Amino acid sequence: MTERKQTAQDPLDVERARLFALLGRLMGGAPDAALLGQLRRLCPMPGELGAAYAALAAAASSATPESTEREYFDLFIGVGRGEILPYASYYLTGFLHERPLADLRGDLLRLGIERAEGVAEPEDHIAFLCETYAGLIAGAFLAGPEEAPAFFSRHIRPWAARLFADLEKAQAASFYRGVGHLGRVAVELEAAAADLPA
Repeated sequence: MTERKQTAQDPLDVERARLFALLGRLMGGAPDAALLGQLRRLCPMPGELGAAYAALAAAASSATPESTEREYFDLFIGVGRGEILPYASYYLTGFLHERPLADLRGDLLRLGIERAEGVAEPEDHIAFLCETYAGLIAGAFLAGPEEAPAFFSRHIRPWAARLFADLEKAQAASFYRGVGHLGRVAVELEAAAADLPA
């Protein structure tokens, strides 16, 4: 990914970027012991987002790297396929590698953002989308933060809340129920903020 020098930002934007970067990290692979330790120390805050963070902290308290690794495999990889397919194409069309992926690749090319070498997943995987959105909010790319709202509206808003809601109730989910809850709340709050009058 082409990056640019970061500038001072609104503290709210910094927190939004951190939230979506965390979601990207957790959806891209099971947390290791260090990350679980950090998640256990999340401080309760008021409001719906605070409650979601508290639920994630509680889920991390009863998780181990081994249990989350197994859970991640069952949810997203599986033998044949996982319980959840975290791709925009699948949620929007019912099939993988469809038009939403092509549209996303066109926008990424325009924005100058590339998938990292060695990543096998297509770009419409929720982890890549959350990380890209976090980078746009943070001003980490040549494409500036002004591109973030359109990226969210086009590539995350139409489907990601449904994915995270499915994760909240997935049979194989334990720790990832908390991730699903946090993700759904984050996407719903971003969508509500986007609908506010300018």
